Amino acid sequence: MTEIKKIGFIGLGVMGHAIASHLLADGYELYVYNRTASKADDLVANGASYLPTPRQVAAASDLVITMVGYPTDVEEVYFDDTTGIFSGISAQKIVIDMTTSTPTLAKKIAEKASELDVLTLDAPVSGGDIGAKNRTLTIMAGGDQVAFDQVTAIFDKISKKAQYFGPAGSGQHVKMANQIGIAGTMTAMSELLVYAKAAGLDLPAVIETLLAGGANTWSLANYGPRILKDDYSPGFFVKHFIKDLKIALDESQKMGLDLPATKGALALYEKLADKGFNDAGTQALIKLWWD
Repeated sequence: MTEIKKIGFIGLGVMGHAIASHLLADGYELYVYNRTASKADDLVANGASYLPTPRQVAAASDLVITMVGYPTDVEEVYFDDTTGIFSGISAQKIVIDMTTSTPTLAKKIAEKASELDVLTLDAPVSGGDIGAKNRTLTIMAGGDQVAFDQVTAIFDKISKKAQYFGPAGSGQHVKMANQIGIAGTMTAMSELLVYAKAAGLDLPAVIETLLAGGANTWSLANYGPRILKDDYSPGFFVKHFIKDLKIALDESQKMGLDLPATKGALALYEKLADKGFNDAGTQALIKLWWD
């Protein structure tokens, strides 16, 4: 494959938009698609080209990156007979799905891509809106090793760590492990703040002190201060975290595993969604205790 100069980006949510902006700023020729076209307005104003279907984005680009909401969205973006990526892509190109999706769907994408002589990676990320904005994401990749090697320079521009783990689906499995870990740190952060508040402690001082000790977590460092500012804007949506935890538990069941702590976290987040916080950030979990 020749040098990657033209990048297609499909899905301009909180994180996708930030990543696409960086790639445009880095000098790549950028082709974008989003179901709500207006989310691309500022990118277009800065030189990106908006195309009306994923198919056209795939036809115009050397590399296509997708970052959409749910596995059903991924399925449509890739496999729709008239508008999907696979209906318009040509051989020797690369597709990377950065959506947190299922390992099964990642394998399905890889199988179809192989038939078309297209390279593919499932490469979900961790780091939230902050990581996307600051180019400090962590990328977990599975799929074609050749594809990973060819896009390493691009990953280096948007992340602090990119690791290849093996065949298609491997990246999604690592992301599930990540989400299992995040579930534990989010519930722990919420409960420690609830406890500290009930004890009448200085919450900013509690956070600062615990970050210097064994309770230091990414969740506490990044979401604790947001909670104290009453900021529940979505760095990562509650509804998407619920989706991720369901995938993690479904995959765990397939492997004969029982993960009671993760089940507990899912139950809490589903309760939070029922209270109307589906579109809030995951730090809104504290709202189960605080008004």
